[in-house]
Amino acid sequence: MYEKDATFPYKDSCRHIMQSIDSKIISRIYGRGKGCVVTPGDFMDLGSRQAVDLALHRLAKKGTLRRLARGLYDYPRIDPALGLLSPTIDAIVKALKGRDKILLQPSGGYAANLLGLSDQVPMKIVFLTDGPARRVQIGKQIIMLKHTTPRAMATAGQVSGLVIQALRHLGQRQVDDAVVANLQKRLSVSDKKVLLRDLRYAPAWIAAILRRVSGSEGK
Repeated sequence: MYEKDATFPYKDSCRHIMQSIDSKIISRIYGRGKGCVVTPGDFMDLGSRQAVDLALHRLAKKGTLRRLARGLYDYPRIDPALGLLSPTIDAIVKALKGRDKILLQPSGGYAANLLGLSDQVPMKIVFLTDGPARRVQIGKQIIMLKHTTPRAMATAGQVSGLVIQALRHLGQRQVDDAVVANLQKRLSVSDKKVLLRDLRYAPAWIAAILRRVSGSEGK
């Protein structure tokens, strides 16, 4: 004779809750679109940390999401010829900033590349941060977060911060008329006003370059 399982209603309820969290997470991810990078913190309003972590694990196991690193997942883009594509650096950085509540400023060769002053995208991309130093590896791509001073982070997220870091990377001897002309062409009038506003955060030689780029040299 069939013996009723007293735990069945509880199991059914748990299954329903799991499916509900999963579907809500999927809906939110679909809304962001392919290529988005997410963390558990993006879904804490949907359930407990444990429930969200388990839901993300299930979705990664199904192949809906891809686990990039601890606490980082993406909704991968797929190219017909190349297959699964890596997430963009911008998407990864946006997720890290949101998860860790930190500021990040592109530095080194990556800053120069973003401004068109270098054609190379370094395998090791460096960001300055007001948070702890750490290393994040996504496949072969390495992202280094280097803790720095409040002064260095004062221009984080501004075009002035990007230009200052790019010029630091190039070095004073490598910044010639061609570099200045490139920046003058690339930056808007409002960008150049930001450079002048933030002169006080740049070393003297870089401040002089910023004045040239903005067209206020000698003023």
